[in-house]
Amino acid sequence: MTQEINNREYRKNVLRELLTDLHAGKPFEEVKARFEQVFKNVSATEIAEAEQALIREGISVEEITRLCDVHAAVFKGSVEEIHRPTKPQETPGHPAHTLKQENRALERLIDERIRPHLTAFLGEGTGNHARPMTEEEAAAALADDLTELNNINIHYSRKEHLFFPYMEQHGITAPPKVMWAVDDEIRDMVKEASRLVGAWLDPSEPNKPSKEAIKKHLDETLTKIVDMISKEEDILLPMVLDVFTDEEWKVIADESKEIGYFLISPPPEWKPARPRTSDGQPEISAQPGAIVLPTGSLHLNELVAILNTMPVDITFVDKDNIVRYYSEGKERVFARTKAAIGRRVVDCHPPTSVHVVEGIIESFRTGRKDHEDFWIKLGDKYVLIRYFAVRDTDGTFLGTLEVTQDIKPIQAITGEKRLVSE
Repeated sequence: MTQEINNREYRKNVLRELLTDLHAGKPFEEVKARFEQVFKNVSATEIAEAEQALIREGISVEEITRLCDVHAAVFKGSVEEIHRPTKPQETPGHPAHTLKQENRALERLIDERIRPHLTAFLGEGTGNHARPMTEEEAAAALADDLTELNNINIHYSRKEHLFFPYMEQHGITAPPKVMWAVDDEIRDMVKEASRLVGAWLDPSEPNKPSKEAIKKHLDETLTKIVDMISKEEDILLPMVLDVFTDEEWKVIADESKEIGYFLISPPPEWKPARPRTSDGQPEISAQPGAIVLPTGSLHLNELVAILNTMPVDITFVDKDNIVRYYSEGKERVFARTKAAIGRRVVDCHPPTSVHVVEGIIESFRTGRKDHEDFWIKLGDKYVLIRYFAVRDTDGTFLGTLEVTQDIKPIQAITGEKRLVSE
């Protein structure tokens, strides 16, 4: 045991030294070589534990993110697979299989469309067409490709809102934070690539970017995306396949429909073995009971239906900043998943907005504020987001209620309506 502890401490110190080397500008290949020497026979989970220890000691998530590219270069295709009787990643419908299927479709989008169209745009090929494409045709095709690539947000959102919560529940906290930060970088880079190509196509654009600038940015973007594919399959999947239960995978599979899929058709339904009680009998769900309230009583199914019928989205975060409930209305403004239940609210937001969330809740906790409102344009919606401090009759802070609604239809109301619609 002492030796094991010493090894963990040693690996943590090596990671710290590698971060220092990267910060000092030491050549990537040199840093990668030492990483490989120390960590080539170490599981991804053990590396994650070392990174989490550094974060607990004050190293920022941004600094740990610098090691991501080193991970990808070393582990690409070489993380040892643990032998299992059946491999979930090879079972259609299982979330691990779905993630890999999307990655294969993403690779095809890059290799069969984006790269050939970029080559044609630069005048260096035909873009996989029978005849050479004009630069305008190639740029237009590239713009369409990038519009489709922008939907990579669906792939990353499913990972962030379904995989990451369960990773955190199993004590794997550093990798989700680091990977989410890189996902956000890729999102921004894809948007910028679309903007650059769109500006080149716009005849009224006064500052048209050069082809060389577009190529440089797109090459960097695609490299980042391909590296993320390796991180997901060679680091993330082996890690979660070790610890997630069938019940957790089932929730992820079911909730994936809420967020959607990227470049693939919805997969078939995946069902794990039916959970059983301690005596080996199939588990049976309890019947919902009545709930007595100060102004009446409701059966559980009635209460759920009422909350879900309300024309607003509701989310409740308790006094300990843990997500405890959300409504499931028909027209949702923002995606919510059951995996978020029991999760810290700050972990449900991108790292860049955590300080805003913390500030709002703290103002409620101290009594300085009782509510905070925001309104934003989101596609064709005009969204009002309201936060309320929830207090009991004695004024004790119980938590935070978020209420979200598309108010564009309300803004369109004029005059009066006094008759029932036919």
